[in-house]
Amino acid sequence: MSNQSKRRKVEAEPEGEVVDGGVIKLTETVDNRAGLRPGLIKNKQKRREFHKQQLSQKKRDQRAGRIKRKKEREQAAVAGTKVEAPVTRTIENTREFDETVVDPEDEEVAADQETDELASYFDGTPPKLLVTTSNRPTAETFKFGETLVDILPNATFFTRKGAELKKVIEGAVARGFTDIIVINEDKKKPTALVVCHLPHGPTAHFKLSSIRYPKEIINHGRKTSHHPEILLNNFHTRLGQQVGRMINALFPQSPEFVGRSVVTFHNQRDFIFFRYHRYIFKNAKKVGLQELGPRFTLKLRWLQQGTFDTKFGEYEWIHKRGEMDDSRRRFFL
Repeated sequence: MSNQSKRRKVEAEPEGEVVDGGVIKLTETVDNRAGLRPGLIKNKQKRREFHKQQLSQKKRDQRAGRIKRKKEREQAAVAGTKVEAPVTRTIENTREFDETVVDPEDEEVAADQETDELASYFDGTPPKLLVTTSNRPTAETFKFGETLVDILPNATFFTRKGAELKKVIEGAVARGFTDIIVINEDKKKPTALVVCHLPHGPTAHFKLSSIRYPKEIINHGRKTSHHPEILLNNFHTRLGQQVGRMINALFPQSPEFVGRSVVTFHNQRDFIFFRYHRYIFKNAKKVGLQELGPRFTLKLRWLQQGTFDTKFGEYEWIHKRGEMDDSRRRFFL
């Protein structure tokens, strides 16, 4: 064996103490995470044993940490002080810095919102929605359209019958509709939503997924005709707040609390989850929830100024998969 081969073999062997049976026992000076990796060990049996020891050591460290924190809490309780709980690292709280994240109480943002296209609908103007589909829709798309009409107050379903979308928009504007929602499908399933605010825009295109109808939800309730409360979660950036206002403008801004119903749009990692619940107060501290359905998930693909125009429209934001998905900790809403 050449000197170079011997050198490679020595570099591949892990640092530690060799015990009976050729099993490597890790020493305290070995940094398992940074330096040594099981993949560097060529012997399969030794590699397997080394990996098991790594897992065991990790569990022992975690157990020791839990015991230490428990003792600190007990000592703090005796001393009458408070120990801050450790913050769990998640993708959300370690997201990349985004300069477009704004404070909800920002005066500049509030001034912009008072003069945007949606300002009049937060002053009491009731929305009037038109729900339609792509050309030649299947039964599944009709079913989802009927479900949208059921959950959106003051919504009307329109059968398109081959009409061009621009002409449908012109007719909706002439009849006083404030928004139009188009359900697109692929492979006989609804896969996208186009939400166009009338008469001057903006227009948003969402990917649609994970649809579950009320009958598919265990112990679901039956909705009433009361206007629900609207809850928007985690829309932190300027783009997120604009999308949240578009969604919020689809519902009347006069919730009827007698109905005890709430619609939630929860943004998590740029996926917008829709849920519909009815709540009941059990006592002064506890509240019960009953899901009414449906469930579905939206993901923004592009946002356009003005009404729907794919050829000459000006896009404010487009999701470019190859360029914008290179980091798991980068979010845009």
